[in-house]
Amino acid sequence: MKMKQAAIVMAMALAAGSAAAATTDFSSGTQGWEGSQPLNGIGGSGIDTSQGNGAPSYRTVMENFGISFTNSTNTDFVHDYTATSAVTFGIDVQTQSIRFFGQEVQRDLILELRDYDNATNGLPYTSVWYNLGTLDAAVGGWQHYSVTIDATSSVGLPAGWGGYGAEDAVGNPFLPSDRTFASVLAGVDEIAFTTFQPGYMYGFTDFDVSVDNISVSAVPEPSTYAMLGAGLLFIGAAARRRKQG
Repeated sequence: MKMKQAAIVMAMALAAGSAAAATTDFSSGTQGWEGSQPLNGIGGSGIDTSQGNGAPSYRTVMENFGISFTNSTNTDFVHDYTATSAVTFGIDVQTQSIRFFGQEVQRDLILELRDYDNATNGLPYTSVWYNLGTLDAAVGGWQHYSVTIDATSSVGLPAGWGGYGAEDAVGNPFLPSDRTFASVLAGVDEIAFTTFQPGYMYGFTDFDVSVDNISVSAVPEPSTYAMLGAGLLFIGAAARRRKQG
């Protein structure tokens, strides 16, 4: 009986962890992810089965000011992130080329969590954003980028994070005074991996960039670890009793 109880406890703990994790590797379609569309009608975004980091990739080839990979429909990626105490975002990127006036250049990759329902100041949304690192074709191959939010209930912006939803006199973005880091995380309507960094603007650039294995995984709550530990203790004790018997 106790073995059965332990199995149930462990199943509940594992389910709690798996329910808070999601990955899109594009082997089952886009799962809500959308790439940028070209301004000149040349190029575009779509699944590429000729390359991928373990599966097909999602590739954007176009000329534009910047590119974005966004999701506003998949509830595995668009939801209240304050429901768990911590969360990690990850993405694999292969930069084939980023050319500006014929020269290879670098662009920053930004993770932006957007709330469209509480926009103010004439801007389209309120957001919090983080610079994941640099896209550079010279590096070659697939590169992994990630960031962990250790406290989703934080009022102020954690180190390295920026805010958007208001602008100062010269156009520098900041988080409006009536919003907090946690209040934006509680109402995320769209998640974006983008080269558009709030407050910056670039000219027309030729992009050839692929993404894969986009993931979000919540760090299990202490109670989940406690359930898992209890299940293991039950099983260990039962095994010892059987051996002694």
